Amino acid sequence: MVNYPYLCAQISKNKSVRIVNKAMFSGIVEEFATVVAIEKEQENVHFTLTCSFVDELKIDQSVAHNGVCLTVVKIFDGKYVVTAMKETLIKSNLGDLKVGDKVNVERSMLMNGRLDGHIVQGHVDQTAVCTEKVDQQGSYTFTFQYVFDREMARKGYLTVDKGSVTVNGVSLTVCNSRDDSFQVNIIPYTYDNTNFHQIEVGSRVNLEFDIIGKYIARLQTI
Repeated sequence: MVNYPYLCAQISKNKSVRIVNKAMFSGIVEEFATVVAIEKEQENVHFTLTCSFVDELKIDQSVAHNGVCLTVVKIFDGKYVVTAMKETLIKSNLGDLKVGDKVNVERSMLMNGRLDGHIVQGHVDQTAVCTEKVDQQGSYTFTFQYVFDREMARKGYLTVDKGSVTVNGVSLTVCNSRDDSFQVNIIPYTYDNTNFHQIEVGSRVNLEFDIIGKYIARLQTI
C-alpha cells in the first residue's frame, strides 16, 4: 500500500519523487527502448533493452513497455532487464517481440507532474489487430479490432467515442467506437516518436481500457 503522508512529505523535499510502490502512468510515451536480447526461462521471458535513461533507472523500478508495467530486475553496461510472466505474454504482444524491435517506454508518473494523458495502470486487458491504416496527408487514422465479450463490456472493457484508450502504452482519444473496433487519429509527432510508425495492417497491439469506465461499471452493480 502506498504511504501517501510519507510521499507528500518527500515531495516537499524532493521534486522528483515517483510513485514506485503502486506504479501509475499517463500514456505519454517518453521514447523507444530497443530490444537487444531475449531469453526464455521456463514460462518466463527476460527482455534486455537499451534506452537513453538507463543510467537513471533503479532495480525494482516500474517501467511501462508497450503499456505493460514491468519491473527492472537488472542493470548493466547501458542496458536493463525486465521479466514477463506467462500471463503477461498471453494478454499482451510482448511475446511477439524480436531483437531489434522498438518498444514504447514510460516511467511511472511524478507525483507533482501534470497528467497530460489519462490514468493508465500498465495492466493490459487484451490485444487488438490493426485492420486499416490510412494516410490522411498530415495524420494517420488507424482502425483496431478486438474480440468483443459482452460480459466484459458490462464491466467497462469497451471504448466510447471521445473517450480514452491506451494502445501500446499511448494515451489516445477514441473515434468511431463500435462493439469490437475503434479508430484513433495519430499526429505526425506521435507517429514518429512512438512505435506507431511500425504498425501496419495485421500488427497486434496492446489495449488497456479506461479504468474510470471500469469503476463506473462496477458501481452500477452494487
